[in-house]
Amino acid sequence: MIAVRRVLCLSGSLRRVSSNTAALLAARELAPPELSLTPYSGLGALPLFNPDDENDDLSTSVRELREAVGRSDALLIACPEYAHGVPGAFKNLLDWLVGSLEFPGKPVLLINASARGSHHAQDALCEILRTMSARLIAPEPMPVLLPGAGCTVADILASPERCLELTMALSCLKATTGA
Repeated sequence: MIAVRRVLCLSGSLRRVSSNTAALLAARELAPPELSLTPYSGLGALPLFNPDDENDDLSTSVRELREAVGRSDALLIACPEYAHGVPGAFKNLLDWLVGSLEFPGKPVLLINASARGSHHAQDALCEILRTMSARLIAPEPMPVLLPGAGCTVADILASPERCLELTMALSCLKATTGA
């Protein structure tokens, strides 16, 4: 029997047609049977982070996020860069995980889906995740060189180069999680 590892996929984009989300969905299509990739779709539903609210009853969306992270064996993150930084909505998601018991020590693999070589947000994201006690699987985000906005899952799956990049990322994830 194959040991299946649960991987929660977090996209840092709220766009309806997001290259980062498409990369994660394509990864799910390419994943070996040992990895079960589940996209997280609640980014836009999270309330703005306020540390005072952690002492009160957490909102349903925050509880669901933390529970999803807790059920996962690893996280796969694809996050765009906006104005040389991590998008506010995604930083908000991470802020809600700072005080959680589910996140510290969690294996995390980052993929950089930018063909333009954006690195400011990726560098910041690595620093944030290290500060949060994530276990980064690779020291640098794995490149998946997508052409930019509007790239679809079908576009990615039709490209042997992009499929190879995602397969390499999945191999790294599989090796680290013991799947």
